[in-house]
Amino acid sequence: MERIYNFSAGPAVLPREVLEQARDELVNWQGCGMSVMEMSHRGKEYMGIQAEAEADLRELMAIPANYKVLFLQGGASSQFAMVPMNLLRGKASADYLNTGVWSKKAIKEAKNFGAVKVVASSEDKSFSYVPTQDAWKLDSNAAYLHITPNETIGGVEMFWVPETGEVPLVADMSSTILSRPMDVSKYGLIYAGAQKNIGPAGLTLVIVRDDLIGQPIAGTPTMFDYKTHGDNDSMYNTPPTYAIYIAGLVFKLLKAKGGLGAMERTNRQKAALLYDYLDSTHFYHSPVARENRSLMNVPFTLKDAALDEDFLKAAKSRGLVQLKGHRSVGGMRASIYNAMPVEGVRALVDIMKEFEKARG
Repeated sequence: MERIYNFSAGPAVLPREVLEQARDELVNWQGCGMSVMEMSHRGKEYMGIQAEAEADLRELMAIPANYKVLFLQGGASSQFAMVPMNLLRGKASADYLNTGVWSKKAIKEAKNFGAVKVVASSEDKSFSYVPTQDAWKLDSNAAYLHITPNETIGGVEMFWVPETGEVPLVADMSSTILSRPMDVSKYGLIYAGAQKNIGPAGLTLVIVRDDLIGQPIAGTPTMFDYKTHGDNDSMYNTPPTYAIYIAGLVFKLLKAKGGLGAMERTNRQKAALLYDYLDSTHFYHSPVARENRSLMNVPFTLKDAALDEDFLKAAKSRGLVQLKGHRSVGGMRASIYNAMPVEGVRALVDIMKEFEKARG
């Protein structure tokens, strides 16, 4: 079977070039006689792979020298606990912006370690927008402010960086990292699960400013202390070696394609194709405020929900899969991460038009 168009929210589509290179190097990486999966993480071959991956990521994102890059495990969900464990640093509370399902999960977990103040919430309108900062109630004494710039399930994205003064800004960028340029220096900590724009599931990326490391709450396990991993170049225990190798291939491909500026232009082109069509018809509907429409995750509904299953079957028959919306919100969702080609989005719009003509 030829490759399908996979609109899954994660694990998500990977660049074909990366998959083909990994296939070619699977058994014998660059003539060394073994697979990356078999390498000792202390051996020179693997250590070179990881060092190169970090260097390429630093270049792509222009990460300042006073930030650590950590290759961890446990998914972004593990960071819901690790962030307060490491960043409360004697403060009484932390601020959180509530813009969707993932924000709520982070808030719930943080409450296990300290007081949480929700500075603003969009739950009043089913998480269909991001409250503007003039509506937030920020605490100048907060340990940090946590945001989720892109809510994968609701398809809501922030295209601006909050002003937080001396309060460190923490961002769960699992579904938006590497999709466009960003100023890392405006953040105290960025974390992301890999399985959307970085690589396969199993790797979690943390980018954290040096001065925020080394003061975890009492009783923090060794493996949950950022300093443990920073001091040991992410090698305190065996890292997710193959996932890091694949991520490194993705970083190199992004550099070869012109970097994150070029990626943003392509992502905006893809999103415009889909949103422009959604805005042109009454058969489909986008529930998200226009100014907060995600470039990565596009939820939409059909005028008649009874047609949902028929639409999914029609799409699948044309090789377009994983379009069913999250169970908590229903409808459809097209995740169009970096590796989704423009042709895939065009194919989706084509089947949407055909289905509307036949059933509208």
